[in-house]
Amino acid sequence: MPFDFRTFFRMFRLAFRDRMSPRRRKVVVALLFIIPTMAALNAICFLLDHILFPGFRRVRVHEPVFIIGHARSGTSLMHRLMTGDERFSWFMTYELFVPSLVQRKLIRFLGACDRRLAHGAIARRIRAWEDRTFARGREMHPMSLFGPEEDEFLLTFSGLSGVWVTVFPYMRELDYLYYTDELPRRQRRRILDFYKQCVQRQLYLNGAHRTHCSKNPTFAGKLESLIETFPDARFVVLNRNPYETIPSLLKLMERNWKASDCDRDRMRDSLECLGRQSFHTYKYPYQVLERHPEIRYAVVDYRELVESPRRVVENVYQKLSLPLTPEFEKFLALEETRSKEYRADHVYNLREFGLEREQIRSELAPLFERFGWDEGAEGEGGSKHGHV
Repeated sequence: MPFDFRTFFRMFRLAFRDRMSPRRRKVVVALLFIIPTMAALNAICFLLDHILFPGFRRVRVHEPVFIIGHARSGTSLMHRLMTGDERFSWFMTYELFVPSLVQRKLIRFLGACDRRLAHGAIARRIRAWEDRTFARGREMHPMSLFGPEEDEFLLTFSGLSGVWVTVFPYMRELDYLYYTDELPRRQRRRILDFYKQCVQRQLYLNGAHRTHCSKNPTFAGKLESLIETFPDARFVVLNRNPYETIPSLLKLMERNWKASDCDRDRMRDSLECLGRQSFHTYKYPYQVLERHPEIRYAVVDYRELVESPRRVVENVYQKLSLPLTPEFEKFLALEETRSKEYRADHVYNLREFGLEREQIRSELAPLFERFGWDEGAEGEGGSKHGHV
């Protein structure tokens, strides 16, 4: 299991250099010990995997599907719909932080004991803890230890993940964690080889006959590296009006940093960097896919996904050459009914973050033309979103 000491020491050097409140200092000191401790534990368990479950190395990752798009563009909804198809394998949230087979098999064994001996008492306590802990976050994003989450979290304790910018507002200093394709080839291979081994382990656990399905907004910066690692990969690219997605993401990050008492100047600088990164997330996937005409991919308009999920998924399956099973068609019919319950909420202002509609329109002009985002746009500087 790799560990990036450079990023680790850089993060904490910056953190201790900044002025911190007592609460912020407790968070930083705790992470200073938690990150290397978990990295060491995971590394030991990874080694045990090779001894106890050597068969995982022979698992072939066949035609994985990657759902990408800017944060808040519907990647979670698309992933939930597609993983209703039992052909797919995916990571539950807790599995992303304990990535070895040894750890997961132990947790599944304890879960089975809880169901058999305690009638699920421990599971109920965990659910209650989730409801208390994630109540605020669920207003913006579906969160559960046993639900799907972004594969990027597999890299959390390796020091190779952009996850840490949700805690440390050092976007300018740590932006290379997103722009993976711009790293030296050796470093890219180190990250993607580790990721591939994690996927192999998950398929070994869930069934080697299954297909891995992942949703990751941040994987937009890894697209070329993903194709190098998985030449037969397939992609689903989500698109939603950036007047809605960009301020929503910035508000989420601002909320995280404020909760940790981060330096206000650092926050403003990082929000500016994140705004520029958003333009890259929208444009870069199309640049890469144009260079690889052999790669199968489907483009999804968020508005159509919310309005007619069944038709959109069927079109995606056709684009990706995936056959529809009768069981999955029944699932989609039920989801079509559920989609009518969708309600948009939360209004954010672009100018709150120093953004202008004209700037966004200019940066992403081809996409505005392609998707007709100028038509029926939200009110001046506003953004609405729901649970996506």
